[in-house]
Amino acid sequence: MAEELVFYTNPMSRGRIARWMLEEIGQPYRTEYLDYGTTMKSPEYLSVNPMGKVPAIKHGDTVVTEGAAICAYLAETFPDVGLAPTAAERGRYFRWMFFTAGPLEAAVTIRALGFEIPPERQRMAGCGSIQSVLDTIEYAVSSSPFIAGDRFTAADVYVGSHIGWGLNFGTIEKRQAFIDYWARVTDRDAYRRGNEIDNAAMPKKENS
Repeated sequence: MAEELVFYTNPMSRGRIARWMLEEIGQPYRTEYLDYGTTMKSPEYLSVNPMGKVPAIKHGDTVVTEGAAICAYLAETFPDVGLAPTAAERGRYFRWMFFTAGPLEAAVTIRALGFEIPPERQRMAGCGSIQSVLDTIEYAVSSSPFIAGDRFTAADVYVGSHIGWGLNFGTIEKRQAFIDYWARVTDRDAYRRGNEIDNAAMPKKENS
């Protein structure tokens, strides 16, 4: 019997990244929806992720947290879907996935919180400046059709999600390279399915 795959998430979270990836691999999975401040901080869930954050997956006895790690794990665990990198793609695949998880997310979050890293302190921060980070990721998405080369991989799920999120919420500049890349990576049935599932799970707004 195949090991059960459980997905812990909230539709208003980075869990949308993992949802997209789960839809890409096409394996059956069970979703556990968690609420901020309550079930996400419950003893039961803290035994899965002591950070009390989502997303997380549990595959049999294996627990994986962090969006980039989930994407990489699922791509390698289910290789038949072809989303793990080839030997030639590995360098770009891991480079840009970890760049996004590190400098890009850090720089975008720092700015969104209303802070700016002083120029004389940028050497202390791994992300440097927001401008250099955006210039760098623009270079990455402009160098080839997809982040690791000529074909879609799990790295595009992760990098693309961050770029799309930033474009949608105004935390990333609307550069044409970003807009074009986001359009390329989301032209997929798995993305559309995942988006529909999470949109349907969003809290319903009460009529005023």
